[in-house]
Amino acid sequence: MRKEMNDAVLTREERVVFALRDLYRRYGYLPYRMSKFEEYELYVRNKEFMVGDRVIAFNDTNGKMLALKPDVTLSIIKGGEDRPGEKQKVYYDENVYRVSKSTHRFKEIRQAGLECIGDVDLYDVFETVTLAAKSLSAIGDDYRLTISHLGLLTDALSRVSSDPAFLNEASGCIAGKNAHDLKTACDKFGVSSSDYDALCRLLAANFAPKDAPAFLSSLPKTGAAQEIGRLAALLAASPYADKICFDFSLTGDVNYYNGFIFKGFLRGIASDVLSGGQYDGMMEKLGRKARAVGFALYLDLLEALDEPDAGYDVDVLLLYNEANDPADVAEKADGIRAAGRSCTALHAIPEKLRYRELKDLRKEGKTC
Repeated sequence: MRKEMNDAVLTREERVVFALRDLYRRYGYLPYRMSKFEEYELYVRNKEFMVGDRVIAFNDTNGKMLALKPDVTLSIIKGGEDRPGEKQKVYYDENVYRVSKSTHRFKEIRQAGLECIGDVDLYDVFETVTLAAKSLSAIGDDYRLTISHLGLLTDALSRVSSDPAFLNEASGCIAGKNAHDLKTACDKFGVSSSDYDALCRLLAANFAPKDAPAFLSSLPKTGAAQEIGRLAALLAASPYADKICFDFSLTGDVNYYNGFIFKGFLRGIASDVLSGGQYDGMMEKLGRKARAVGFALYLDLLEALDEPDAGYDVDVLLLYNEANDPADVAEKADGIRAAGRSCTALHAIPEKLRYRELKDLRKEGKTC
């Protein structure tokens, strides 16, 4: 009979990965596997889309420049094809090679995530956001998932001014929740006080899904506002509603992302551990006509969370010497393990070994 895996031998990262694989499979996502290497040119052309723009590259034996993959989504997009009316739903658990947010040095990082590519609709966005919340809950209960909509921000800024310089400057102020610099930008570009106040309401907005109707009632009924209202209504009825909020200071590159974007945070970790959204712009740049939504979970950041300490390294330390019969030592050690406890057999007590119980067989030994 197959025994259940002992969670004590798994790291937090490994436990999370197993939980996520099971979760994504239950939603019909298929595993995606890729090579460690990808053409260097792919990342050079699309470095704006990556978490970092630094890549480890080398020459293959045929002279072609290759890179240790720093990103998974780009490879999924490149390797797929458009099939009208169909959806490609995949999940991955891959090691990528990039500069770590925690160490600021190149590191092999385990990354998990999923992508839904094809005829994406509101249900797919809702399912992806739900799976993002479920993914965070697989790590711990103290998390927050923040959602924004780039269309809402773009519409609001475009109504105020069509000057690209203002759009860029004001977007930065909203992303930083900096009302003071936003006022300076508005004065600089001749934006009225009433329009500045409207932008400030957008900058300060932070509400639960159930409160979306009240917030949206003061906004023009644009396509973006209607999409937010529909998604919020779905999320308000979900069991994760109290962990989700809308915050329109969350921004992204509109050349790549569109519609909804979101980030996930865990208490004890300074930066976001999950990032995702709709990225039709990226699809278009890579020659694809399909729509897409997905997210990535950066598992290397979980190192910042404290692992529970069992208080010991082994249940039983078995001491023996040359006088003990090896068969007798093996029998006693196997008996301890058969009872469900861990056991190590040594000649002496290591300085830093933490053990729950000591059994000394040396006095029982008989010369072989």
